[in-house]
Amino acid sequence: MRIGELADRVGTTTRTLRYYESRGLLPARRDGNGYRTYGEDDVRLLQQIRTLQDFGFELEETRPFVECLRSGHPAGDSCPASVAVYHRKLGELDALIGELSSVRAQVGAQLARAEEAMAGLAADAEAPGGPEPRCELSDGEPSDVRGVAG
Repeated sequence: MRIGELADRVGTTTRTLRYYESRGLLPARRDGNGYRTYGEDDVRLLQQIRTLQDFGFELEETRPFVECLRSGHPAGDSCPASVAVYHRKLGELDALIGELSSVRAQVGAQLARAEEAMAGLAADAEAPGGPEPRCELSDGEPSDVRGVAG
């Protein structure tokens, strides 16, 4: 098949395929007329790249998987280099999850403090002679804590 057919089959552009070719990820075979030609192995290779990129892998991180497929393995992740990339990526993901969990805990604590402060202001406003709690909206209009313009 030609480059346009391949691009359609895998849901990408010919420009992307040429880029993969320039990076050495997609083999550049030419027919007698000079047109690029591709086969089913190339479809499988590109599907592997796209799947990994959907998982958040950088293009260069797909190289061991591509090389594994090219060497004749039925799956791109059945080679030691591919498994090493999986391990490295899982470590990165675990670190990100840890960071996000920490940020989530901080935001949760801030929310709890804000809700407690808001409830305290509302209780003070309901007390005889208490101040009316007011908040500034982004347009400069004051409102009470219940969100009603005042």
